[in-house]
Formats: sequence, C-alpha cells, structure tokens
Amino acid sequence: MLPPRKTKRVFSGVFTPSNKRRRSVLSYIPPAPEEEIITKPDLLDSIPDDLVISILCKLGSTATCPADFINVLMTCKRLKGLATNPVVLSKLSQKAIAVKANKWSENSHRFLKLCVDAGSHEACYTLGMIRFYCLQNRGNGASLMAKAAISSHAPALYSLAVIQFNGSGGSKNDKDLRAGVALCARAAFLGHVDALRELGHCLQDGYGVPQNVSEGRRFLVQANTRELAAVLSSGIQSRSWLTLSQPPSIPNHGHACPLLSDFGCNVPAPEIHPANQFLAEWFAVRGGDVPGDGLRLCSHAGCGRPETRKHEFRRCSVCGVVNYCSRACQALDWKLRHKMDCAPVERWEEDAGGEGNVQIDGNGNGDNVLLPMS
Repeated sequence: MLPPRKTKRVFSGVFTPSNKRRRSVLSYIPPAPEEEIITKPDLLDSIPDDLVISILCKLGSTATCPADFINVLMTCKRLKGLATNPVVLSKLSQKAIAVKANKWSENSHRFLKLCVDAGSHEACYTLGMIRFYCLQNRGNGASLMAKAAISSHAPALYSLAVIQFNGSGGSKNDKDLRAGVALCARAAFLGHVDALRELGHCLQDGYGVPQNVSEGRRFLVQANTRELAAVLSSGIQSRSWLTLSQPPSIPNHGHACPLLSDFGCNVPAPEIHPANQFLAEWFAVRGGDVPGDGLRLCSHAGCGRPETRKHEFRRCSVCGVVNYCSRACQALDWKLRHKMDCAPVERWEEDAGGEGNVQIDGNGNGDNVLLPMS
C-alpha cells in the first residue's frame, strides 16, 4: 500500500492577515502614562463670605422685582446659603418681597415670616397688612405693623393711623381720633405724602385735633410739593401732565398755583406700594367681594383696604356712590378719577344701621360722610 500523496498548496490572490490576528494587533494600545489632573480654583470660592454678603445686601436693597433676588438663590449652594443670611434678608427692598395675590402660598407666607424674623421692616409691614385685612388675623397683623412703626416705617405709621381713625377690627366705639392724628403726624414728619395730606385735612376740618386752617394749608402745600418732587425725580420725560388739576376760579380754592390747592398738579398717579397692590389683587381674584356681607372696598384703586365692619368707611356727601378709608384717598381719587364721575343727586337713601351718616361742621365727632371736595 502506497502512502498518501502530499499535494502542495498554491496561494493565489492577495494576502490578508486573518481577522483574529488583525484584531489582536489593533486592540493592543500601550497604556498612557498617568497625568495629574489640575483643577483651577473657582474665583467665587476665593471671595470671603462677608464680602459676598455685602454684595448680596446691595443687590437685595436695589432689586426691582422678586426675580432679581430669586435668581441668586438658584445660582449655587453657596450663594443660596449666604442669600438667606439674616443680614441680607433684613435689607431686601419692598419690591424684592412683593408677593402676587394669585401666587400666594404657604411658601410665600414662610418666606415673608423668615424676612420678618430677620428684622425686615418692609416684610413686617407687608405681612402685617396681609394678615390684618386678607387673612383676618387682626391682632397679629396690627402687631407686625406696630413692630415696623416702632422703627419709624412711615407706611406702617400711616396704616395704623387709618386703623385708629376708622376703628378697624372693632366697633365704632374703638375709634381713637387723637391716636390717629398722633400716628399721622409722625408719618408726616418722615415725609409720607398721604400722611401729610391726611393731617392737613384733619387740621382744616378739626377732625381729632383743634381746628387750624392755616396750619392745615401748610401741610397740604408740603404734600403737593413732595408729590411733585417725586414725579420730577422719577425720570418721566414728558411734562404734558404739569397742568392745573382744577380751574383757578373754584370757590374757596381760588389759587392760581396748583401747589396751593387741595389737589396739587395733575401729575401721574403715584406708584402703588406692593402691600396695597396685594390687597387690591387679593379681592379682585376673589371676584371683587370683600370678606363679609355688605362690606366695601375703598374706592381709591391704589388703596385696596376693605371694611372690617359695615359702614366703616366714609362716603362722598355729593353723590353717595363712592366711599373712602381716609381723606387722603378721597383727595387722590378725586384728582385721578372721581372728579369726572361725581354728580350730585337730590337724595340718596341712607344705609340701614349706619353710624351716623350725616354731614357735620368740622367738630371732630367722627362723622361718616366726607365733606365735598369740589
């Protein structure tokens, strides 16, 4: 038997290494030498905390809306922690803590309370107004406003004066006109325009204070001057509004200069305080109804205060349609709106159970009908 014959294999074509060999060659990568990862330090971390807090205080005190301050909280953990420092919260401006009524929540309440605990006077006043008029927590709301008033917060002083004039939160017998005049005088001393105008009308009418027409006129002139100065310093370009708000031939107010009138120049409406804006929005969101049956809102759109009992506010003695929480609101609303709408009627029916809705001759007995401003 012959041995098997060996055949020679002939290679044809192009030589290509096997897949297995190619993979092994390509997959072999020599290890790279380990390199040290150098991280650059964050510049913010190198700034001392006290300097960051000082910057945040300046930012919070000049913020024009809550978003200016909230955006800082969302930047990083360090800024969030420093932004909630009591020193920063105590310096927040009134616009930085402005809360919208339609977005009111427990978190909003908690944030305002945090600012109050930090010592913010604006937060004390804003939360006090919300609790007193909206949440109907009269005692706590008045205490918060008093806390701000002790620190010479002019809007809080004036709001407490309005509460004393009207006996808000209590009965008619709880009115304290002398206390209202004293609080109003303190706010007027601090330059509060509404307080100056309210005090001027109180002196002219002898409401809660001995009648002094000349002294009352002096306070009204100061109110008109400060109101005009605030508008001129606000940067409004057009001066077309700088006109007389009433003809100079009006009886008893025949002054050619608008600064000598009860109303001043026909300037744009002053900016509404966020607390008053919240009150107006709060009741507008709820259909414009004030809590309680038969209660009314102050007819001045920039006020927002509601009655806490029936017939608490005074009504116009000419038309009997509008009602105001104060003489300052009446004077401002007359210039802005009611002057065009007010029309005398022969007789308007008095509400049942009123608190003496009759016009008096300035004896300071707490009348509930405003003297005509026309």
